[in-house]
Amino acid sequence: MSGQARGHLAMLLFSALVAGSFSLGVLAAPHVDPAALTALRFWLAAAIVGSVAAMTTGLPRHAFRAPWRYLLLGGTFGIYFVLMFEGLKTAQAVSASAVFTLTPVISGIAGWFLLRQITTPRMALALAIGAAGAVWVIFRADLGALARFEVGRGEAIFFIGCIAHAIYTPMVRKLNRGEPAVVFTFGMLLGGGVLVTLWAWPAILATDWLALPGIVWITLAYISVFASATTFVLLQYATMHLPSAKVMAYTYLTPSWVIVLEFALGNGLPTPWVLGGIALTIVALLLLLRDDSVAATPVPQAP
Repeated sequence: MSGQARGHLAMLLFSALVAGSFSLGVLAAPHVDPAALTALRFWLAAAIVGSVAAMTTGLPRHAFRAPWRYLLLGGTFGIYFVLMFEGLKTAQAVSASAVFTLTPVISGIAGWFLLRQITTPRMALALAIGAAGAVWVIFRADLGALARFEVGRGEAIFFIGCIAHAIYTPMVRKLNRGEPAVVFTFGMLLGGGVLVTLWAWPAILATDWLALPGIVWITLAYISVFASATTFVLLQYATMHLPSAKVMAYTYLTPSWVIVLEFALGNGLPTPWVLGGIALTIVALLLLLRDDSVAATPVPQAP
């Protein structure tokens, strides 16, 4: 299997794992401070990824040259996670996941500025279709709400976080100096853990951790192991083999996964009109996957 094929497979799994954090996040968000939860999430994920790195590739000293890179990347992803849980206090899981699908457009723009990755006409069309589908879901298929631009507070907060997420993707390729994905992820988690902990320290001290309901701990375990440690490695790997816009294209599958999970949790299905927006995001994904004219430039390995 080629590197690009493995990159696609990694992002397919990524989209499924990310979807679970939306459904669980909606249940846990009202019970805990987002920054405090994110800080604990980073440290738990760092322990997991660091252990894996130590047992596989090792943690060579040269991988931690220029530690500012990990602080920058970790801080960027920390912003995304904090704002995600803040937004999920009021946003619904499906609409929040639709906001997440706007990241390929932003990532494509950032990829041009940081890496000069060119977006082909087919990719541009796919991104436009996907964005249209996402907007349709965000406004719940209500043309009146769209005309008045009535965006929910939670969706607006999460959109700011998604900008940070989209910028993160091309930054990985810009700042990676040949470190293996698992080692680079570990460094990013350490950087994010330090910065978010400093920011959230008052909230961490004020939280009565033993009194939190079980759903918070279930969510924390899931987002630390699957939606953090695992997805970070998958994202790092795919970013090394695929263009930024194509990597983020897999976010178009997230609302579909969320709908399946929400139905499994007994929350029913969206209206047929809203499902039409989901269909557009899938069309966008298929268009992007057919466009292989933009090849990723391999990252040179460190000597």
